[in-house]
Amino acid sequence: MALPGITRESFFADKNRAFWTLQLAGWAGYFLLRALGGLANRMGIDFVLPIVLETVTGFSITLLMAWAYRSTIRMRPAWAVTLTLLILVSASIVFSVLSVWAHATFYEQGWRPQGIEFFGAILLTILVLGAWTALYYMINYYLMLAEQNQRLANIASLANRAQLEMLRYQLNPHFLFNTLNSISTLVLLGDTDRANTMLSRLSSFLRYTLVGEREGMATVAQEVEALKLYLDIERTRFEDRLRTHFDIAPEVMQARLPSLLLQPLVENAVKYAVTPQEDGADILVSARAVGPRLEIRVADTGPGLGGRRPGPTGANTGVGLENIRERLFQAYGDDQFLALLPNDGSGPVQSGGSRGEGLLVVIDIPLQMTAPEPPAATQPPLLQEVAP
Repeated sequence: MALPGITRESFFADKNRAFWTLQLAGWAGYFLLRALGGLANRMGIDFVLPIVLETVTGFSITLLMAWAYRSTIRMRPAWAVTLTLLILVSASIVFSVLSVWAHATFYEQGWRPQGIEFFGAILLTILVLGAWTALYYMINYYLMLAEQNQRLANIASLANRAQLEMLRYQLNPHFLFNTLNSISTLVLLGDTDRANTMLSRLSSFLRYTLVGEREGMATVAQEVEALKLYLDIERTRFEDRLRTHFDIAPEVMQARLPSLLLQPLVENAVKYAVTPQEDGADILVSARAVGPRLEIRVADTGPGLGGRRPGPTGANTGVGLENIRERLFQAYGDDQFLALLPNDGSGPVQSGGSRGEGLLVVIDIPLQMTAPEPPAATQPPLLQEVAP
């Protein structure tokens, strides 16, 4: 995370310009304070000329110090501190000597300083150049820390995006294998119309997995269309054994959620509820707004948790619940909830009595709405419409 205030539009966006602005402003302020202080103490207008020379001297010396500090600032701390002190003391001595000479030459013309008298301004010059040095290091270390934090944030963002993309594109290879095998079987049987329809739906579904926003988000409407394509493909294999129901509240159709979040849940329902039962199973996908939250439910009439026995990482549930949990955490942090519950038989999908309770998966995430999509004339549809 970048430090606050360090942006391209900030004062330090152009470091060279910022340095010269502060350099000019700082020494202009030094001149005004020294000149006004001398005039206030009745030292006369002649006092201003040595102050001008003193200011120019300090301005020039600090330019040389800045050049030297550019090298020391990236050294090891022990070397940086040692060299900085040497530079500061040397610069303060030179500044004091030149300041005393300027005052003796242009203000107290009868005074000829000798020896240690040239160090008469050493305390002032050490304070001024010491403050300048401290400010120089503070600003530069602050900028270096901000740049480092920005680089770390960029690296973390790239890693997070790569992880999201990996999770988003993770499809069960068995689904692809079974689908292609079914298409091949239909072709061998001469049922080219159904084979073509199934192939078109598979193409549309795979296209959906490769498009969308860079952060891997989609609307509920897009997810529902993708699920319908997936279920139409599976229905070619299972026919009447796969019975699906969608109960999506109109007000949440434009709500945002991680794309392909629900497909693994529906795939698990097909695998564990429809496949092992002779008469198949019902699957319900519902979504509704509960205050500021979006609640999504995927229920089936399969054998329930007892028949699946999913492990703690979801290793026995198809592509795994761990994928879904990780994507929810990446998208919402701790502001999300996922639970596996017995299907109590309420609603359009009722449990199968002697077959078992069935499974209900509940996902609760923040309700984040997006603007309606542009008309199809200005933006190509995300999913290809395929006639049944």
